[in-house]
Amino acid sequence: MATVDLSTAGDIATLTLNNPDKLNAIDLAMWQQLAAHMAKLSADQAIRCIVIRGAGQDAFAAGGDLEEFVTGRATLAQALHYHGQVAAALNAIADCPHPTVALIQGACIGGGLEIAGVCDLRIASEQSRFGAPINKLGFSMYPGEMEGLLKLAGAAVIKEILLEGRILSAAEAYAKGLVTRVVPAAQVDDEAYATARRIAAGAPLVAGWHKQWIRRLQDGRPLSDDEKAASFAFLETEDYREGLAAFLEKRKPVFKAR
Repeated sequence: MATVDLSTAGDIATLTLNNPDKLNAIDLAMWQQLAAHMAKLSADQAIRCIVIRGAGQDAFAAGGDLEEFVTGRATLAQALHYHGQVAAALNAIADCPHPTVALIQGACIGGGLEIAGVCDLRIASEQSRFGAPINKLGFSMYPGEMEGLLKLAGAAVIKEILLEGRILSAAEAYAKGLVTRVVPAAQVDDEAYATARRIAAGAPLVAGWHKQWIRRLQDGRPLSDDEKAASFAFLETEDYREGLAAFLEKRKPVFKAR
């Protein structure tokens, strides 16, 4: 049975796309599970970082489960429902207050690329590959799913991916800004979790604020005076006082998200 599995180790959570017999292709139930898990983790103040990965070594996710498209996405009403659920899962990742890291091995195609694209960081194996060759299947990418990739890599790269339907190597994906780092396959797990630990060692409120302000600045509107003042909310936090004290006392800070 295809599932999205949740596990935690201390303050780092892992979501595993688990459908290895189909290269972790994502069916509707998995999209719904992904959204539900993200909602749960977003509300959990003990979590500092979330790693999203595929089961096994062959794929992050090779796209949507095309077999269910025949019956589950055959009409306009079905398609709107199906892709509304996909967009909800992607938005849940993008809107999560905790930082997210995609651990990418093997195929990262279609829906897999969409998931990786809305994560904050993407750590990829040298053997991973990327694309969305849906032009060969006769359907277009839903705009609510395209949005995250467009924000990540820009119109020129997304046009290249969608119009050519070409599969990119990890090196090419990195050059085009689709991934954060590329490492040897044997090191990708260690590097992704080392990344998560570095994130978790920082002040969690600050991580959330950085994500919030980056998103706000991307809409192009100038900041209001109230927003400029709000950007200094950290001044009233215990974590700010702890961070300064730890620096002056030459010790590691202990942040409490307060």
